Amino acid sequence: MSEDLEKKLLVDKRTLKDVINELKQWSAPATVLLSLYVPPGRPVSDVVQMLREELSLADNIKLKRTRNAVKRAIAAAIDRLTAIPKVPSNGLVAFCGENLDTGDFKCYVFTPPDKVPVFYYRTDKRFVTEILEDMIENEDSVGVIIVERDHATIGLIKGSRIQVLEELEDFIPGKHMMGGQSQRRYDRIIEQMVDDFMKKIGERANGYLLPIYEAGRLKALIIAGPGYAKSDFIKSGYLDYRLQKIVDPHLIDVSYQGEEGIREALEKASDVVQLSLYRDTINAFENFKLNLAKGTGLVVYGPDDVEKALEMGAVSMLLIHEDRPDVEKWREKGESNGAKVYIIPESLPEAEWFMKTFDGLAGLLRFKVNLQT
Repeated sequence: MSEDLEKKLLVDKRTLKDVINELKQWSAPATVLLSLYVPPGRPVSDVVQMLREELSLADNIKLKRTRNAVKRAIAAAIDRLTAIPKVPSNGLVAFCGENLDTGDFKCYVFTPPDKVPVFYYRTDKRFVTEILEDMIENEDSVGVIIVERDHATIGLIKGSRIQVLEELEDFIPGKHMMGGQSQRRYDRIIEQMVDDFMKKIGERANGYLLPIYEAGRLKALIIAGPGYAKSDFIKSGYLDYRLQKIVDPHLIDVSYQGEEGIREALEKASDVVQLSLYRDTINAFENFKLNLAKGTGLVVYGPDDVEKALEMGAVSMLLIHEDRPDVEKWREKGESNGAKVYIIPESLPEAEWFMKTFDGLAGLLRFKVNLQT
């Protein structure tokens, strides 16, 4: 792949933010909006072949309008990808689809500023942008799955903000007393329906949450629900083993689904959520205080000295209080100069001391530097 083409496909974080905002405004009454994520190293020919197979399968869609819209989206993605000889070093993403109400059509194919962590393909009622959002937000998250035998919600908690990724429903009949073999056969059918629905929840949760986990930003996973289904969901291994590792052992009883249910889970597991979201930040802050107390000479503070040290590539971690008016400016400076950036939340112990003493901005150096010259 030529260097010019790779540069042409690459978008920066500012442009990516604008694209995401536009994509999130689109929705459809049917699953006609195509989202495709291709990690680096995946042959373009393999992806195109997969899309051609999906194009053939789309012939089975019963509703003509939906069928035509899906086929148009897939065909557009194929057309764009066949013009790209090789997946760029950061991977590729594609979003193609038609607004069935207005007839408008769009197809974006580009390379994001960070590496695409996973292969993902789906047609849905909205564009799946969560993987890209993590590239611009850099925020740690806690996942929430609310499970019932016929209803589920998959969502994220970021600080005090809640995001519903998807709600799922299925019709599972209640028990009937038939007696004899008919009753046992009926019970087996219901059990299979419940099992199929639980598998579907697991597959959807894996699709949404694994990319965030692999990006290092999913810190914990809370399983909640009103009854025993949440326990069965965990015990039966429907989740990917990597997500299983971060499941909080305390299952949460909630009465609702959707955003209201996630909010209830947040209230009941607030300590777990806050510790999970801020664990890395707390450790970084304690490391900073330890070096400050020991007088190691590796602490830097004050905007001028911090900026000099960043430009020298000497800052290993940068601490920024969330109430500084220029948080995003310093975050970008830190990340572009190789520093690990930690946003100190108001709720963190000693956050007020950090703001008053260091004006909410300090760093830890990789090595001692002379900043007076």
